Amino acid sequence: MFRITPALWERIHHYASFPQTGVSLQQMVLFGQNPSQGTLFGASQFLLEELPVRLAHRVKELDQLPHNLSAMPSINRVKEWYAQSFEELISFPTPKLPRHIRDALSASNSETVLPESTPNPSLPFFVDDYGGPTGTGLGLASGTKVGNSNGQKHKMRIPMERRYYANTSKVEWPPEVQEFNRRFTKTLEYIKRRHDPTVTTVAQGVLEWKRSQNARNINLDVQHWLDRFYLSRIGIRFLIGQRARFAFWPCICAHSVTDIALNTLQPHPDYVGIICTRANVHDIVQEAIENARFVCEEHYAMFKGPPVQLICPKDLHFAYVPGHLSHICFELLKNSLRAVVERLGPEHEDSFPPIKVIVVEGKEDITIKISDEGGGIPRSAIPLIWTYMYTTMEAQNIDQDFQASDFKAPMAGFGYGLPLSRLYARYFGGDLRLISMDGFGTDVYIHLNRLSSNREPLP
Repeated sequence: MFRITPALWERIHHYASFPQTGVSLQQMVLFGQNPSQGTLFGASQFLLEELPVRLAHRVKELDQLPHNLSAMPSINRVKEWYAQSFEELISFPTPKLPRHIRDALSASNSETVLPESTPNPSLPFFVDDYGGPTGTGLGLASGTKVGNSNGQKHKMRIPMERRYYANTSKVEWPPEVQEFNRRFTKTLEYIKRRHDPTVTTVAQGVLEWKRSQNARNINLDVQHWLDRFYLSRIGIRFLIGQRARFAFWPCICAHSVTDIALNTLQPHPDYVGIICTRANVHDIVQEAIENARFVCEEHYAMFKGPPVQLICPKDLHFAYVPGHLSHICFELLKNSLRAVVERLGPEHEDSFPPIKVIVVEGKEDITIKISDEGGGIPRSAIPLIWTYMYTTMEAQNIDQDFQASDFKAPMAGFGYGLPLSRLYARYFGGDLRLISMDGFGTDVYIHLNRLSSNREPLP
């Protein structure tokens, strides 16, 4: 079992004194649109600096949770995973570059700058290390300190767009760099697999805490911590997935034999890492509809689930992470299908009212409305639907040895679908809103920000 030593705690607190750096979809696309060993090396440099900072913030927070939540066995397990990944990253050996390579990198970095990201409008309740909206990334000089809202002092950092984005097309990279890129991608793969069951393990930890406290619902401060923690997790997995998927194509060109892709997508001209520059909204939503209906029919042992009508332009494209949008739509459609089936009963499968999905493109947002006639939600319950662990289904236990990823996790019945979906929507400046008519049905609005310059919110 991994143990956090006093020396490691000292390093964790040191790294947690630095602010996190938010990135935008636009920056990630521009950074990786011409994949090479050089851009891969730059991405590795950024992650070797950024990931330990993000992990350190989470380890420190996991150790200081309110209401004795930190003492729960499952929470301690997650803390040890984060600390172990932190230690592996800070001890990862870096190559010694020849002088001419270092000079080329320095000259290129001074000439080429990524466009700056803009504040994320969706999460005004988070405060960053500068006392302003999260993830400002305005560090101007290493070592300069400013105060945050808690009165703590944090070292400022030079922003990502001026650190590692370099035009290295004319540089001949030595074999040491290719070997470094290969080893680092393999390390990211191990870290990603280690953290796959984090969502369910934290959920188990909250269940352990509720039982120890005889609590029916979680406290508001625990709710806010879960929002911060899961939002940070989305960001960490996005960076790891983007770097590893980005590594796939240049490593094929370099005839690497290692299996380093962290998702199943094949090289495609519209993809930069896991970001699709021309994500087809119609196709993504249609696939989510088919998957949700399949799960519904399996669960209720029906031949045919409620019909779903999709009204969406077939040529509607924008830059987004298809996995995020698919996850959001799948979870919301599951809710609507379940509401309709349970209101009328599985035996009425020939008379289910249709669920309607309407997609509209506006100036700022792409909005998806999912409307059902599943009976709606009582007005008194509306504030609770965004609360973790709130559910109308029968309570279940989570298998503590569960090792699947978030997208396959057995979250039905644990009240995670809506709050997690809202975090995915808000991650790049969108939002998720719900309006219900008790006795009739519910409308859910997914707002997706078309302006890909919004940076991550970093709690």
